[in-house]
Amino acid sequence: MIFKQEPLLEAWMVTHNRTIRDGLVVGLIAYVSVALFYSVFDVLAARGVLFTVDLLGRALFNGLRDPAVLMFSIERDAAAILMYNAFHLAVSLVIGLVVTSLVEQAERHPSQALLVLVMILAGGVLTVFGVAYLTEPMRPVLPWWSIVVANAFAALLAALYLRRQRPGLWQRLGPMTLLHR
Repeated sequence: MIFKQEPLLEAWMVTHNRTIRDGLVVGLIAYVSVALFYSVFDVLAARGVLFTVDLLGRALFNGLRDPAVLMFSIERDAAAILMYNAFHLAVSLVIGLVVTSLVEQAERHPSQALLVLVMILAGGVLTVFGVAYLTEPMRPVLPWWSIVVANAFAALLAALYLRRQRPGLWQRLGPMTLLHR
């Protein structure tokens, strides 16, 4: 009896490991793409490459509520920048793990695929609204559209990675396929 269960256990472990690996990569892709977006955004706004990260780090860890303070020439807060990057990376990795776990669930149980797609889309919308809500006082220097574009960019790159890693994923779980079931 034990010998018959080993292939099932092995298959579960391979799938589980792939889901974890893909989740960490998806999270890393999201983290890097958002960081890159805001680096370019800050350079184009002539504020310096780490302005937004400094702003968010100071707000999250130092209680900064008035971003007008950063309009004056002041030194970047390296501790706030490092702590915010660590926080952003950790959140991105967790989101990546959740998304790939949901994708794995939909692949194993195709009848749940539409629900999983709705959950992933709702999670993306909640992320954008959550970030927007928490950064409301910073709206003059962190506009709504930048939050939407940065997250959409991250989602697109992460989806392209998953599509490449899991051939046929779009055909099995794409919105048009799910609506025709």
